[in-house]
Amino acid sequence: MAQQSRNGRAPSVKDVAAAAGVSLGTVSNVLNRPAVVSTGTRERVERAMAELGFVRNESARQLRAGTSRALAYVMLDGGNPFFQDVAEGIENAADAADLSLFVCNSGGRAERESKHLDRLVQQRVQGILITPVDPDAPHLAEIAQRGIPFVMVDRLSTAGDHCSVAVDDVLGGRIAVEHLIDRGHERVAFVGGPDSIGQVRERFQGAREVWAEFGRPAEDLIHLPTEALTVSEGRSAGERLAGLPSRRRPTAAFCANDLLALGLLQHAVTAGLRVPDDLAIVGFDDIDFAAAAAVPLTSVRQPRQELGRTAARLVLDEATNPDHVHEQATFVPALVARSSTGTIRR
Repeated sequence: MAQQSRNGRAPSVKDVAAAAGVSLGTVSNVLNRPAVVSTGTRERVERAMAELGFVRNESARQLRAGTSRALAYVMLDGGNPFFQDVAEGIENAADAADLSLFVCNSGGRAERESKHLDRLVQQRVQGILITPVDPDAPHLAEIAQRGIPFVMVDRLSTAGDHCSVAVDDVLGGRIAVEHLIDRGHERVAFVGGPDSIGQVRERFQGAREVWAEFGRPAEDLIHLPTEALTVSEGRSAGERLAGLPSRRRPTAAFCANDLLALGLLQHAVTAGLRVPDDLAIVGFDDIDFAAAAAVPLTSVRQPRQELGRTAARLVLDEATNPDHVHEQATFVPALVARSSTGTIRR
């Protein structure tokens, strides 16, 4: 904790200079360019700082430099472990660069997202990473136009005027449903929504593509839309699935994320269904809870922390490299098969 000087104020740079017997410029160099100060002098200044309890005025430094020593990540859903893991990857990269990370949650609300971005611009963060509500929203274009380093996370940039990192969601949908086809399922439900979320649309697109390629009737791939990507919405989808006529009821479900899949699994177990014998379930993301579920959940894995680390690397490169070139990094998803889809049906 910083000590107060005799007149009641916090120790200043002048106090440090006087205590160490050096000039103000030398103290400034120790704070900002320690390599140019001799070891003995630097240690004397640092000792004076410690004895006085001196803490540098970071706000003043930001005003002079024009940026803070922080990055910011605006996540789509703070309650989803997927985004928490992405944030951890970003934070690890920021920490390695001696930066802090501000984490904001839009909660899927465009107005809230825009307010967060306005505040972060005012804070002069070095770079902004965001999983957007709408990747084409005007306020995102404004960030790029202001010259603020900016990376879109979990969505690819179509315009190419900023960096982005994402997983191939169409491919993820394909491999999930192909896995269920390989298991012998002839009626499959796609559980996910709202359609305003691009990841949901693309995962369903991949599911439809592979279903058609295998010559399956379109009506046997049943869409059960949800209002959100949550456990409670997964339970609700389970109730609707159970209410379908037996001749139309799917024997398997592909859920747009693991939270939906876990909710569907909860409903199935409570209703006395055997998973996977009565209902096979595939999720998406492969969060830690997937493997720990009552019936371990088959899921399409995304490299969550790697997405975050890559996004942070790109935004730091844009902030520090005058020859920076925008990059659209795409990762390949992988299926992790567990008990919730069982073995091949005969």
